Amino acid sequence: MLTTHVESLTEHLSEMKPLFPLHYEELALNKDRVPLDPQYDIYLQRDALGQCLLVSMREEGRLVGYYVGFINPGLHYKTCLTCVTDIFYVHPEVRCRMGGPRLFKAVKEELKRRGVQRWFVGSKNHADASRLFEVLGFDKVETFYSMMLE
Repeated sequence: MLTTHVESLTEHLSEMKPLFPLHYEELALNKDRVPLDPQYDIYLQRDALGQCLLVSMREEGRLVGYYVGFINPGLHYKTCLTCVTDIFYVHPEVRCRMGGPRLFKAVKEELKRRGVQRWFVGSKNHADASRLFEVLGFDKVETFYSMMLE
């Protein structure tokens, strides 16, 4: 059975680390020039400031997915408490069992509990999760582009 939990990133980061290479291999672009090398100290600082949200997904206690977002007043709209998604991952073995919708519904509940007013999520074009976000009620508001500079 899949369960979701609001947890401390600081307390569970070591448990998350084994999933990061799977996440990276599946979704990262330009892997030949941009290695996986997270700034864990920044994550831990933001968690200590109460700006980080970790919602985990577990199956019989085993971590099979996670959502990490940062909660702050908007830079352009300081009266609007905003969550910007950093990363999310649901292990392929649980995706077919509604893992994604379960995870995001739990995140939404926690964001509401914290008084967050606006929530931003993104989707990789080569691994598109847009349908999930549309079903969950998100509006498409922006498209990002990337260019590697040598």
